[in-house]
Parts: sequence; structure tokens; C-alpha cells
Amino acid sequence: MELNRSQAEAVGHGAGPMLVLAGPGSGKTKVITERTKELIVRQGISPANILVITFTKAAAAEMKERFFRLMGGKGYPVTFGTFHAVFFQILKHAYGFHAGNIAREEQRFAFMREILLRLRLEYEDEKEMAAELLGEIGMVKNAGIPLEHYYPKNCAKEVFEQVYKAYDACMRQKRLIDFDDMLVYCHELLTQRKDILSAWQRKFQYILVDEFQDINRIQFEVVKLLARPEDNLFVVGDDDQSIYRFRGAKPELMLGFGKSYPEAGRVLLDINYRSPKEIVQASVRLISHNTERFEKKIRSHEEVGPERPAAKSSPVRYCLWESQQEEGKAVIGQILEACRQGRSYKDCAVLFRTNTQPRMFLSQLMAYNIPFRTRDNIPNLYEHWVARDIFAYLRLARGSRARKDVLQVMNRPNRYITRDSLEEETVAFDAWADYFYEKKQDWMAERIWQLEADLRALGRLRPFAAINYIRMGIGYEGYLREYAQYRRISEDSLIDVLDELQDGAREYQSYEAWQAHIEAYAQELKKQKEMQARQTDCVSLATLHSAKGLEYPIVHILDANEGLMPYKKAILDADIQEERRMFYVGVTRAKETLYVHSVKKYNGKESEISRFVSEMRGF
Repeated sequence: MELNRSQAEAVGHGAGPMLVLAGPGSGKTKVITERTKELIVRQGISPANILVITFTKAAAAEMKERFFRLMGGKGYPVTFGTFHAVFFQILKHAYGFHAGNIAREEQRFAFMREILLRLRLEYEDEKEMAAELLGEIGMVKNAGIPLEHYYPKNCAKEVFEQVYKAYDACMRQKRLIDFDDMLVYCHELLTQRKDILSAWQRKFQYILVDEFQDINRIQFEVVKLLARPEDNLFVVGDDDQSIYRFRGAKPELMLGFGKSYPEAGRVLLDINYRSPKEIVQASVRLISHNTERFEKKIRSHEEVGPERPAAKSSPVRYCLWESQQEEGKAVIGQILEACRQGRSYKDCAVLFRTNTQPRMFLSQLMAYNIPFRTRDNIPNLYEHWVARDIFAYLRLARGSRARKDVLQVMNRPNRYITRDSLEEETVAFDAWADYFYEKKQDWMAERIWQLEADLRALGRLRPFAAINYIRMGIGYEGYLREYAQYRRISEDSLIDVLDELQDGAREYQSYEAWQAHIEAYAQELKKQKEMQARQTDCVSLATLHSAKGLEYPIVHILDANEGLMPYKKAILDADIQEERRMFYVGVTRAKETLYVHSVKKYNGKESEISRFVSEMRGF
């Protein structure tokens, strides 16, 4: 296919900086590969002096393969790589690093577990706490924030500084680096060693950056250093698809490119070759509500090319359902109908905001025996520590007197009962109460009797009502709110687990039936993960984050409701704009048909349709 006017203008750019704004489906990969060819064939640049950077191994491999085909199968020594691969190459030459110096994920978690143990921090879930702290350490490094100026989300400032320094010391002692260190060390090296910087500047005289909207501050600083002094920096991206602020990526970096390079050229790739007119127009109406962005007029290929036959049905369909259960059944019906009309499972994608959302939908897919592939790690709700607490209460209500069950919940909420009051592996409540009577602590004995009374009451209730009693009657929900406040984390995420757990129990009349479902769900989830590597014809399930860069003939967006899209944690205007960009990414994945689904009740609670739906519709 020939280049259109704006693509040709971008590809034919001479020396110096250039910003290419590439709307969804506008052919940005084609522009980068054609630009690389242009530099070699027409501008006489040595391929060994060209660097093409992207964000994932898969994207770098695809770019290299497309360039290889474009050049008639002849190999050229152009460097294609991710930021981390390129930066590690620089560090390898300077410090003699090798693959063994890159810390594996299990090593990083092991170091963090040791630090948490040493500092005696209180937490409910070790893995969750370690992951959150490692994520925050990465954020500090990627954003180039001085440690003393960072205010953590998961613990007190002084505690985080201790954790950060201990982790850093552990990594240095073992001569290990993680992916975040690659950026920091590379920046330090190139700013401190002018001779090394000069050598790499001579090597990489022309730099092309894909997905520029996802760049973080440290990456941009390193790229700017490498591009000097000629500044032959060709960047391609879409500020409207910048959705990784939690990793340090900021659309402001792309928006400010003209300030960094006042002489830079700018081209807009304004034709969407992926989606039909109705989807393109709906997406433009949606994203135009963001204020911090480059103004763009994006058109569909239908509007600029020859007339195409009209679509048999509306490419954009808005659906409202009573509940998630009805929504899931309807989506499955629509997928099956598409397959009856000649489509395959692999033509369909189901997108959602968070990876905890699709639990009920997964159960329904399993019930219909529809194969699926998840692009994210979908956690098993029933393995969350909050769920484990609820199950311990329910086991005790049904007669268990195992010490481990009692220990798990006796201070959730806090009853101030000491562990040393329980010595036997099987707990007898009368003997337990006597322990405190003998110590003249009658008030503690009363708490034991109250716990036993609560357990008797629970034993008479069905699962749904029992969870409600644990939440409100026993006070477990209040305990979660206190814990969230102590940990400085969002209480909503913990309450969401309770809501989803309770809503999932609603249809079961007995604990036995619910337990059977939970066990079958866990087994099926494990089986599906094992089958994913072998199956190719599957429905794709993905969060909006992991769907970026992909495309499907048919796309379903689930739960377009306030509190999910935009997510309830989005308070500031910058947060809302990021949520809108995420929704825009989801909308623009569709090549033929887009379904936007909303529900009247989410987890059994009344829920409003997302504002993004009315923005798409122009209301």
C-alpha cells in the first residue's frame, strides 16, 4: 500500500528532530520501517548508526521483521530493541554486566520478604505488600524523584526510605540490577562519563522511538543525551493513548516535545485504517473531552477513500443490563451469534478496567465451554486474604475448632486476644474462656463467649446472609477500613473484595454448593491456563492497559459504569483524563463492531452508566 500524504511527509523528513502524532490504526509501524529504509536508501545513512527503540520485545521483533521484509529479505545492521535492552547493552560495555546480573522476579521478592521480616512491618498479605513496595521503588526510579521528596502510598515515609535503602543495598551487595536500575545506572553513566557518552553518540546518530507517549522522564533524558548534538530524533506516538502514569509515563513529556526541541517538525497521521467511520467518530467525540492533549482531526479510511459498502448493522452498540450475570450471558450470546455467522472465537475480545472484574464472566465462559485466553494474570478472588478470613469464619460456624482457623480471625476485628491463650491444636471455647477467668480477666472471657455466639448465629445463615453478618454484625468491614487506614492504602479495593465475594454467594443456598463451585472454579482456571499455550481459537480477555497495541474485529467493553470507568480512585482531573484515554484505547481496538456494555447493578449495588458512554454518543 502506498504512503498517504502525511505518512510520506513523515518518512521523507531530513535531519533534526521530528514529532509524528500517530492516531489509532494510522500506520505508525509502517512509517517507522519506511523511515528507516529512507535513511539508508535515499539519505545514505549507515544502517549501523540507526537505533529503533520500542517498549516490548514483541514490538521490537515485529518491527525488525517488517523492516527485513521491506528490504527484500536482506539483513542490515540496524539496532532494534527495547529501552531496557539498549540501556543494558550500554551498561554491559561499561561495567561488564551479563545476563546473570539481572535480578529474577523471585529474587527481588525474596529480598523484599527478608526486608519486611527484618523491619517487622505489619501486613495481611506478604506477597501483596512486597509487590506494592517494589512497584513504588520502581516509580521513584523511573520518575527520577529524589527519595527524600517522595511520599509513599503503602507505608510511612521513614519506613519506605528504610525499605528503599535496604533493597538497594541488597541488590548492590549481590551485584544485581533490576529493570528500573538499568535506566538509573545508564543515566548516571552517560552524565558522568563524557567519553562513554560520546562513543554511543557516534554509534547511534539517528534514533527512532516508537510509542513515545509511554516514555518516562529518565528514558527521555537518556534518549536526549544519546541524540546530541545533531538531535536526529524521530519520535512516533499518540498522546491520547498515554495510559501508564502509574509507571512514570507522562503525556506531558510528549506534549512538551516542542519545548525541548523548538525546531522540531510535526506531522499528524490523521487517517484511521483500522475502524469504520462510526467507531472513529465516537472515539473522537470521547477523547475531545480531554483538555491536556494535541488537537487532532482524525478521519476513517471510509471518509477519504473510495466508497465502501455500508455495514450490515451498526458498528457501535450500546447495551444496558440489569446485572453482571445478565451482561455476561448476553455477551456470550453475542459471541456465539458471531461464530454462527462465520466468525471465530479469536475474532472476539472482551475488555475490562481491572483484572479482578471478570470473575463472574470467566465462570460463565467455563459453563458454556468457550475457550478463552487472558492477557493478564487474573487473580482467583477466593485466594485473596480477605476471602480466606471469611472462609475461616464460615468453617468455624460449621463446627471447625482448628487452632489455625481461630488464630486467623480471632483479632479480625481486634478483640485483643493473645496467641499464647491457645495452645491446643483443637480449641475448646469453655477451656479458652477459663484461661482468662483464671487470670481474673473476665472481660476477655466475655469476648470469647461473644465470638462463640456469633459463630452459632452464622451457622444458621445461608452464605450471602452469613457474609453480611460477618461484615456488619461482627464488624469485619470496620476492621478492613482500619487496616486500610493503617497501611495507607485504598479501603475501596478491600471492600470491593467483600462486595464481590458476597455477590458471588448470592445464588447458593448452602455452603456445600458454594464450596463446590469455588473448587470447580479454581480447577477450571488452572486448566484454562494450561490450555492457553496450546489453543489458538480463543476469546481474548484483557484489561484496557494490556489491550493497547492490539486489534480485533469484534470488541466488547464490560461494565462501562461510574466507579469502574472512570475508576473510583480517579479524583483529580489528571486522573479522569487518564481514565478517558484508557477507555479511548479500548474503543479504538475494534476493527468492525464495538459493544459497550453497562449494568444497572454492580456487585448487587445500584450503579450509574459511565459518563464516557454519553460522551461517545455526543449527549
